Amino acid sequence: MESVFQNETVREILMRYRRIWAIGHAQSVLGWDMEVNMPREGILERSVAQGELSVLSQEFLLKPEFIELVEKAKGIEDLNEYERGVVRVLDRNIRISRSFPPEFLREMSEVTSQATKAWEEAKRSDDYSKFEPWLDRIIDLAKRAADYLGYEDEPYDALLDLFEEGLRTKEVERMFDKLEKELKPLLEKIMEEGKVPQSHPLEKETYEQAQMEKVNRWILEKFGFPLGVRSRLDVSAHPFTTEFGIRDVRITTRYEGYDFRMTVLSTVHEFGHALYELQQDERFMFSPIVGGVSLGIHESQSRFWENIVGRSREFAGLIYPTLRENLPFMSKYTPEDVYLYFNMVRPDFIRTEADVVTYNFHILLRFKLERMMLNEGVKARDLPELWNDEMENLLGIRPKTYREGILQDIHWAHGTVGYFPTYSIGTLLSAQLYYHMKRDLNVEELISEGNFGPIKDWLRERIHRHGSIYPPKELLQRAIGEELNPDYFIRWVKERYL
Repeated sequence: MESVFQNETVREILMRYRRIWAIGHAQSVLGWDMEVNMPREGILERSVAQGELSVLSQEFLLKPEFIELVEKAKGIEDLNEYERGVVRVLDRNIRISRSFPPEFLREMSEVTSQATKAWEEAKRSDDYSKFEPWLDRIIDLAKRAADYLGYEDEPYDALLDLFEEGLRTKEVERMFDKLEKELKPLLEKIMEEGKVPQSHPLEKETYEQAQMEKVNRWILEKFGFPLGVRSRLDVSAHPFTTEFGIRDVRITTRYEGYDFRMTVLSTVHEFGHALYELQQDERFMFSPIVGGVSLGIHESQSRFWENIVGRSREFAGLIYPTLRENLPFMSKYTPEDVYLYFNMVRPDFIRTEADVVTYNFHILLRFKLERMMLNEGVKARDLPELWNDEMENLLGIRPKTYREGILQDIHWAHGTVGYFPTYSIGTLLSAQLYYHMKRDLNVEELISEGNFGPIKDWLRERIHRHGSIYPPKELLQRAIGEELNPDYFIRWVKERYL
C-alpha cells in the first residue's frame, strides 16, 4: 500500500508514534474487556494497569526528542494535507498532555476505573450512596483538569474542547437557547395533535435474548457490517463502540427482555459509530489521524443511522419479515405498527430511550448541571434533587428512583464531564447531513430496497475517509459547505412528526 506520508521528518515522527498507538490499542482492549467480560473483583488491578499505561503513554508523547520532531515539522511549509493533519493532531495532543501532571493522569485513570464499577453497583441496587463519593472525586478532577488546561471565559470551555475541538460554552448556550425555544412548542403541538402515539402495545411484548440476537445480526449483515471479519457484536450494561484499529471495531448492545425497539435502535446507533471507524483510509493505519475527528461528528454518524435510517417507515418495512420470523408476537402487528412504535413521542426519564423530539432536553439538563458543578460549587449530594427539578422544568416529569434520574448514564463515572453536548451536536448534524445527502441520493428508496452501499459511500466520501486530518468545523465546511445549523433538525422534526 502506497504511503501518504512522504516527508522524512513526519515518517520519523510516525515511527516513534507507533509505541503510543500500541499503548492506546492495549488500553482499548482492556477497556472493552472491563465492560464485556471482566469479573467484578478484577477492577482494582485493572484500574492500576490502566493508570500506569496512561502515564507510560504520556511519557512517550512528551519525550523531548519527540516534541522536537513535531516542532520541526510545524516549520516545514511543503507538507501535504495528511502530514499537516498528523502535525496538527500531535501538537494538540502534546499541548493537552503537557497540561496534566503524571500523578493526575494516574489518579484520573484509577478513580474512573473504580467509579465505573461503583456506578454499575449503584445503578443495579438503585443506591446513590454507593456512587456519591466517587462522583465528588470526579467533580474535583474535572475542576482540576480545567485549571491545568486553562481557559478564557469559564472552566467548561476547557473540558468541551477536549471532546469537540474548538467548541466553546457560548456556542453551546446559543444552540440550546434556539432548541428550547423552537422545540417546546413543537413538542406541545405534537402531543396535542395525537398523530404520533405516546405509547404502543409492542413496548410490553417480551422476547428471548437469542431471538433478538438473530434480528440484530440480520440487520447488521444487511448494513454490510463485517461480523467476525473486522467486527464483533457483544453485550454490555451500556451499549458502546470501541475501535482497536481500522480492522477491529467492536460494538455492544443490551437486551432487557421486553420493548425490543431499545436493543434494535442501540445496535443501529452503535453501527453508525463503527462504520465511521471501518471506513477510514487504511493508509492512515497506526497514525494519529486515523479515527473520528470529534465526538460531535462521531455522534452525527450514529444518530444518522439511528434516527434517519432506523426510525424511517422504509426501515420498518424492511425489517418486518425478520421480526415476524423471530418474534412470535409480531403476527399481531403490521409494518406500520413497527414504524409508529419506533417513533412514539412522550416525555420520558431515560436519555438513551428518549424520542427524537425530547432527546435534546435530556442533554440540556446535563449541560446545566455540569456547568453548576464547575462554576457554582455544587456537590454530588446536591445533584439528585437538582436533576429532578430540572427534569420537571424541561419535560414536566419527575424521577421516582435514582436509576430513572442521576444514575442512568455511565459518563460521569468515566470522568467525561463536557462530553454530553456532543450528543446534541451529533443529533442536529445527522439531520443536516440527511438533507445534503438527499440532493444526491433517493435515501428513502435505498432504505426500502435494503441497498445501503450508496449511503455508506456518500458518508465515506464526505466524512469517514478524512479521519482526523481536519478540525471538525473545517471538515464540515469541506463536506457540506456550511457550519452546524439547528434549523435542519427543526425542519426534520416538523416533517416527520407534524
